[in-house]
This record gives sequence, C-alpha cells and structure tokens, in this order.
Amino acid sequence: MSQTYTAVAVAVVVLATVLVGGFGLRISRTTSDFYVASRTVGPALNAAAISGEYLSAASFLGIAGLVLLHGPDMLWYPVGYTAGYLVLLVFVAAPLRRSGAYTLPDFAEGRLESRAVRRLVSLFVVGAGWLYLVPQLQGAGMTLKILTGAPGWFGGVLVALVVVVAVAAGGMRSITFVQAFQYWLKLTALLVPAIFLLLAWYGDDRPRPVLDLASTAAVRADHPLYATYGLIVATFLGTMGLPHVVVRFYTSPNGRAARRTTVAVLALIGAFYLLPPVYGALGRLYAPELPDGAAADAAVLLLPERAIGGLGGDLLGALVAGGAFAAFLSTASGLTMAVAGVLTQDVLPARGVRQFRLAAPLAIVVPLCGSLLVSDAPVADSVGMAFAVSASSFCPLLVLGIWWRGLTPPGAVAGLLLGGGLSFAATVLTVAGTVRSGWPHALLAWPAVWSVPVGFLAMVLVSLATRARIPAGTNAAMARFHLPEGLT
Repeated sequence: MSQTYTAVAVAVVVLATVLVGGFGLRISRTTSDFYVASRTVGPALNAAAISGEYLSAASFLGIAGLVLLHGPDMLWYPVGYTAGYLVLLVFVAAPLRRSGAYTLPDFAEGRLESRAVRRLVSLFVVGAGWLYLVPQLQGAGMTLKILTGAPGWFGGVLVALVVVVAVAAGGMRSITFVQAFQYWLKLTALLVPAIFLLLAWYGDDRPRPVLDLASTAAVRADHPLYATYGLIVATFLGTMGLPHVVVRFYTSPNGRAARRTTVAVLALIGAFYLLPPVYGALGRLYAPELPDGAAADAAVLLLPERAIGGLGGDLLGALVAGGAFAAFLSTASGLTMAVAGVLTQDVLPARGVRQFRLAAPLAIVVPLCGSLLVSDAPVADSVGMAFAVSASSFCPLLVLGIWWRGLTPPGAVAGLLLGGGLSFAATVLTVAGTVRSGWPHALLAWPAVWSVPVGFLAMVLVSLATRARIPAGTNAAMARFHLPEGLT
C-alpha cells in the first residue's frame, strides 16, 4: 500500500476536521453554545452527529477483526450496538431532554437533590469516558503504524492534539458539525471500497471463507454462550448511559425532537453496520495470516491491497485509512467533550468557557497515556468493557430515576458503587490479565450479566429501606420528565 496516498488521506481528514470545526467556532458565542449548542440542533443534524461519534474504532475496525477471528457469532456486536438505541428511545431520550440538564451529573443532582450523588456520577462519567477513549487512541496508533510506518504512539498523539483544538475552540457547536461530516465520510470510506471488494470477490468465482473454529482465540473458547449473553446485555443497556451519547440529547430543542433524533440514528447506524461484517468475511479469504488479537483489526485497512492491488487498491486503501482516522477523531471528540464538561463543572474551581478550554487537554491526556501502555487488546473488546460499566451504573440510574418515584440518594449511591464499581473492577482485572481462563475469566471479561442486576437490585432495595429520604421535589421532577414542555 502506498504510504504517500495514506498520509495524504489522513492529512486531508485532519484539515477538513479543523476547517469544519472552525465554521462552528464562528457561530459559537455563549456558554450554552459550548456545552449544548444552545439546544438548537435539529433531528437530522443531531442524528448524523450522534452516529458520527458513536461509530467508533470498534465499529470501523474492531467488528471486522472479530468476525475474521471468530466468525458470525461476533455479529452480536453490531446488533447490540444498534438495538441499544431502541432501549434509549423507549425509556430515556425524551425525558432526559426534558430534564433540562447539561450533563449526567446535572441530571443526577436535579433528580435526587444530592451533591454526593452528583460527585459519584461525575467520577463514573470520567472513568467511563477515559475507558472508552483508550481504544480510540490505540486504534489510531495502530492504523498509522501499519499504513505509514509511523511510531506506534504517533497516531494517538495526533488524534489527541486535533481533538483538543476542535473541542477547546468551539465546544459542542463545533463538534456537532465535525461529527456529522465525519459520519458521512466514514460511511463513504467503507461503502465504496466494499463495492469494489465484492466485485473482486465475484471475479474470483465467489470463493467461500473457511470457518476454522479451531483457530478461535482461547479468550472466546471458555463459556462462549455466557460471553454472548454478557455482550448482549452490555451493548443493549450500555448505550443509554454512554457520556458522549447522552450529552448530545441535551442539544435537542425539545423531547419530541430527541425522539425523532433517536429514530434517525437507528436508520443511520443500521446502514453503517451492514458493512464491517463484509470486511470480516472477506478478510478470511484475503488476509488469513493475520494473528489473533489486535492485529486482526487491521483487516479493514489491508483488504483493498490484498484483494485488488495496484493503483486502485492504493486509492481505496487511502480512502479506508481516512475513514478510520475520522472514526477515531469523531468518537474521541465526543468523549473529550463529555469528560471536559464534567471536569469543568465538578472538578475545576470555576465554571465558564475559559475553564472548559483548560479541561479539554486534561480530559484526553490520561487515556492517551493508557493507550500507550495497553496495546494488545482487540479494539471491540476494549469498547465492550466500557459498555459493561455504563450498563451497570448509568442504566439503572437513568431508568429508575426517570420512571420510579421511590429512588433515593442512598439507593443511587449503593447501585452505582455495587453495579458500576464491581463492573469497573472486573474490567481492570481483565485488562491486567489477572485471570486468563475458565469461569473466573468469563465472569470478569463479560460482567454485565451479573453486574447490571446487582446495580438495579441495590438501588431498589436500599431505596425501599430509606423511603424517608425520597427527595422533596420528586413529583415536580417526574412531571417535568413525562409531560410535554408546553404543559410544564
């Protein structure tokens, strides 16, 4: 593959990101512009922006790599990622927008009238955001290393610098335009090469990929049915609590617009997720030598050269590389925006645009260091762990906070600490390689099966035991969540 074409493609994506972000900067004037784009983002633009930030390195590279390694069982990843928006549509989208909050900690404090709950939610938002940022930066480093021969750290550092500039310069207003643009770029970067790859496959008399189950990585061989259930629970329920997804619903004008946005997102990401499995299946034919682990994520990047070759393969490979880099930039932008907002409001001594700009580099430097230390985990698996933490902590908080009057601050704290805390601890132990096989490994690697029920039960049981602590403003909050804006 031509390193020159690849370098040009990445440079064009970076330049376009800066230029589009600059357009948002020109119309970003107030603090509300920086945090929630003054709540004026329509459903079409917001849906493209949500899809742009949601379709991360796990979607662009990781799913194809897992399908290459483990076969069609990994199709649960795109199913879960997409179906999570159905749960969000039914239970969360409109009430969350009507809450009037800027961030998840704002929602928690407004609903439960507790600074302690707010601080704990802030801690989890930052932790989940950093956990999700690591594979984005890791994937950027891997992409540039494979395609250009750059040092492994360079891609992550480049993404971090571009994201800090875009986020700090224009806030949510700039990021909205950047992410919407990058969704269509990513879709084009996968769709166009996929068409030519399928034509090449057809010209080769349509060979069928061999599903060699004996080559499946050991991490998937232990209790695969449990692992599948863990994946389904994490992806179905984790979407609604992802900090960078939740914050985008605060930008909708009203609850009805938030619901329409969610429906549009389902269509956009559903169309996108038809493509990565194609790359995974063709990777078994044209790149069968890729070893287990993170290297399989490179299948999307290498296929144009392997299946087509020549100038056409170089140009298509450069297009894929540009799309991959857009995936890292868009998701990292959304996560940095969410984490920086929480740091500004709950960590730094003062609030405002200046403090937000100081928080942006703080929001990304920790995961950047983590991506340099952890480089051998498959991208989709790393993101799946972040979903498990979100499903175990924010999902119970949002569902019970929106739909159950009996939730109390002690109940919320208990659920967050037991559900989210245990899930986060399981993730750390998995990444550290403390347990590598058997049921202990399966329970730690896919904790959502048990950690989500623990989170819900802890919130319900402790709330029932502390009924006297139900906030005084609960009825008013519930009316605000569920009644149309005109009535409240």
